[in-house]
Amino acid sequence: MKNSIETGEDLRTLIGKTVVITGGTSGVGRAAAEAFALEGCNVVVAARGQEGLDETVSLCHDLGVVALGVKTDVSIADEVKNLAQQALQFNGRIDFWVNNAGVMASGKFEDIPQETMDQIVKTNLLGYMHSAHTVIPIFKRQKEGVLINNISIGGWMPAPYSTAYSATKFGIRGMVEGLQGELSDEPNIHIVGLFPGIQKSTGNSHSAKYSGLDFKIPPFSTDPRKLAAQMVEAAKNPKKSIITDGYAAVMKIMYGLFPKAIINSASAAMRLVMKPHAETNTDGNVRKPSTEPHRIYGEMALPVLSKKTKTLAVMGLGLTLGFLLTASSKAKNRK
Repeated sequence: MKNSIETGEDLRTLIGKTVVITGGTSGVGRAAAEAFALEGCNVVVAARGQEGLDETVSLCHDLGVVALGVKTDVSIADEVKNLAQQALQFNGRIDFWVNNAGVMASGKFEDIPQETMDQIVKTNLLGYMHSAHTVIPIFKRQKEGVLINNISIGGWMPAPYSTAYSATKFGIRGMVEGLQGELSDEPNIHIVGLFPGIQKSTGNSHSAKYSGLDFKIPPFSTDPRKLAAQMVEAAKNPKKSIITDGYAAVMKIMYGLFPKAIINSASAAMRLVMKPHAETNTDGNVRKPSTEPHRIYGEMALPVLSKKTKTLAVMGLGLTLGFLLTASSKAKNRK
């Protein structure tokens, strides 16, 4: 089969190409399904819940494209293989695969049940690995393909009291960078790592909570549709690593400069607001499909800030923290 370079095909035209999206029934995943459908792709959506699949497929049909929902638990390798086989029925190939399915639990490490932590690792890390292991041979047969991995800024800086989640995100980044090396001799096969900040999605409402807190989305979070647009752009013009928003960029830099201060401050803040875990004590969607809502946007903690206000707030946070840490360092040196 000839690749796109040999045929002179325009890589920026996605009409008729096939994309697989895991975790595609709510939040960023549903936004991605919508974004690729608007580009004219054949959209294959994977998730554990049939209701959410049906709704997302209906959305894609309304946008005028062919779509298929495949009930899939990405933590089970055979189900991922079945997903790929279903996707190949469109035109015998898979052009793009979006690794997006993920779950999360917050709370003290020892308060989160072992079974819950194990499933977080199976879904987040092994799920991405199962997908990569399944689709890379297909890409090699085709001589091209793009694997887009939605990782999170959590792949660069840990999230205290979400330790299992952090472990998986660091692991996914390791997988992505390892595969980039292994496939460096395949010029038309690309492994992309996306590192977004907190999203205004339903992900948090579906997460497991053993902290006594029912977190709402903070005002500096970013629009899932913007992240979905960056996934589409990554399909058209793949890059190895993409920091997708200003908040993520600032936090990556700050953590790189002041890791101890950042992690200790974040941990102290969490300890101040956490309550006994029995007040929530819920496994969320970790071990079962997500319940309603199956929409893109979640519930905000405060009114949405304008883009300018968010930018200024992030810059102010970074400058203030940098000033305080510099002052603290100077004080220690004087001693």
